[in-house]
Amino acid sequence: MPEEQFVHFEDDGSIPNNPRLPVVIYPGAFQTNPEEIEAAFNRNEWTNSWTDGVFNYHHYHSNTHEVLGVRSGSATIQLGGEQGKPFDVRVGDVVVLPAGTGHKLLESTEDFQVVGAYPGGLEPNKKLGEQEERPDVLEEILNAPLPQLDPVHGEDGPLLSTWS
Repeated sequence: MPEEQFVHFEDDGSIPNNPRLPVVIYPGAFQTNPEEIEAAFNRNEWTNSWTDGVFNYHHYHSNTHEVLGVRSGSATIQLGGEQGKPFDVRVGDVVVLPAGTGHKLLESTEDFQVVGAYPGGLEPNKKLGEQEERPDVLEEILNAPLPQLDPVHGEDGPLLSTWS
């Protein structure tokens, strides 16, 4: 399985991204058993889970971090807002988005589905990068509680050491 990737995005004036925490990508984490994604997230205290697609417009959550695990299909997702970067994801990949990180579906296969969840089961807000959202969201992003466990690896995951 390929190594995890850590990617940091700057505030682009619209999408704030996270000034402290990088996106963490686990390529192929559940490649052989994508049906286990939701159970693993929930076991590692990333709950309030759902299964669906990703919105096809830039958005972010200022009050919580989010994990997305690709359950079926493949897609290209733009991370970091308009100035960000597209990433190709496929079955079994996991992407952990720190609070404030913009994400948008660019294209996908018809069967594309992700499982999403939030540390401690928090209820995410949805922000669109509008100027009236600032400066409140900048403070919310910094105050989003850190997870107690890595959504993939539990106590031993690289997310905890990278985000601490």
